[in-house]
Amino acid sequence: MKISLIGMGFGGEDALTGQAKEAFLHAQLIIGAPRLTESLSETVRGRAEIFESIQTKEIARRISGFQGTHVCVLFSGDTGFYSGARHLEKALLEIGKYECEYCPGISSVQMLAAKLHRPWQDWKLVSAHGVSCCAAAEIDEVRPTFFLTGGTLTAHEICRQLTQAGMGALEVTAGQELFTPRERVITASAAELAKETFSSLTVLLAEPFEKPFCHAGMPDDSFIRGKTPMTKQEVRAAIMAKLALRPEETVWDVGAGTGSVSVEMARAAFRGKAYAIERNEEACALIEQNKQKFAAWNLHIQKGKAPDALSELPAPDAVFIGGSGGNMKEIIRLVYEKNEKARICVTAIAPESLSAAVEALREHGKQAEITQISAARSRPVGGLHMMEALNPIWIVTEGCHA
Repeated sequence: MKISLIGMGFGGEDALTGQAKEAFLHAQLIIGAPRLTESLSETVRGRAEIFESIQTKEIARRISGFQGTHVCVLFSGDTGFYSGARHLEKALLEIGKYECEYCPGISSVQMLAAKLHRPWQDWKLVSAHGVSCCAAAEIDEVRPTFFLTGGTLTAHEICRQLTQAGMGALEVTAGQELFTPRERVITASAAELAKETFSSLTVLLAEPFEKPFCHAGMPDDSFIRGKTPMTKQEVRAAIMAKLALRPEETVWDVGAGTGSVSVEMARAAFRGKAYAIERNEEACALIEQNKQKFAAWNLHIQKGKAPDALSELPAPDAVFIGGSGGNMKEIIRLVYEKNEKARICVTAIAPESLSAAVEALREHGKQAEITQISAARSRPVGGLHMMEALNPIWIVTEGCHA
């Protein structure tokens, strides 16, 4: 049986390629969302059976029970741009042998670019269609950022997120139901568009936004500080090297203090989620201030004492423990319960904390790797530079290597 996976562009037969039109001539069964099947001509609809569905498993079951020789499945936009076509092909191959062909269509990014008379090859492309996405963290500093919206993360919600993150003045273009009679294209600030209502078939283009520069091991005085203890620059740089974070990971900072490590973790895992766990109210306020200062929009502050405050958090890929409150074993146990492959990095000043971390890892069959950092900084004395030692600190890791 031949399966034609057809990109319908903006809907209707005017946007179809010759390959797609040829496929419709031989189709005995046409499957797709009502919006797409209803856009076909009476001639095409009259030649084939119509089955309306957008559920991959349901479509695969219908095809497996079909006795004909040619099926066309319709997808909005292009079959290669955040499309369900690949998922359907995979589902079909799991239940039988089918000959699948891809018929590309005009994608929504091409449609918006055409309306704006702009090339799109340098745009950053982000799908927020039916998936979680931190819009503010995705905004690029150099390139325009294109958002495919839909599901819970609508165009309105993305603009609201940007406004909440301090990007209300950012220029954003909304393209609703492009190349249809209901088309609407608006360019305004994110704050203005957050007041508008858009249909689910809306895409966004946000212009570049320069964020505060952030890197591993930023200077101590770049952070907003109070009386709360802060992990020093030299140690932070080593922690970030040990954790080796990836952009899409979920990360925890337990005993976050001022949030210096939290901010660096959040900016490194900018497509994921970062959680700063801290029981002190004043420290939580400092974390929020540093979050705003460094545009760490994917950083979430969890007020409470570990391990109790960790129970509702999503499973982490990497965890930094800078303060355990005497609950090191319980914290590490909970981390491994959520993800036995989580990468853990612990800092300790006191030998007792070091021993607790090593023992907790051993109880879970892990071999601890211990590094001691003894750093000194210069300070001017008369016309000379005198070295002043910082407190030596142990860094304990297991599985923290990329």
